[in-house]
Amino acid sequence: MAKPSDDRRLELLQGTLDMLILRTLQWGPRHGHGIGQTIRAQSDDLLRVETGSLYPALHRLEKRGWLKAEWGVSEANQRAKYYRLTATGKAQLSREQDRWSLLVDAIGRVMNLAPQSKE
Repeated sequence: MAKPSDDRRLELLQGTLDMLILRTLQWGPRHGHGIGQTIRAQSDDLLRVETGSLYPALHRLEKRGWLKAEWGVSEANQRAKYYRLTATGKAQLSREQDRWSLLVDAIGRVMNLAPQSKE
């Protein structure tokens, strides 16, 4: 698949990064770089999570109890912090997915409105 041009890359809506991190970790534990790479790959290179956004989000989610972090060794034989989803995180992901569905549905209704005649 062709790489999207820079102008096709998408900015994350506020609040969506947490949901994407939780969803990514639903597939299994990953280190921070791996989370960013998974989001990028799954979005066909349209979403890129910058380090300056990713790590503060991971720390915030860990503080809320939605993630648990443990030190391990990466594929490159480097020490890395691996994150996994907790039971509380799974419940939060479910809530986030429900809210996302409502948001997408509401935006879709507005975007598909027929123009109203002005008489």
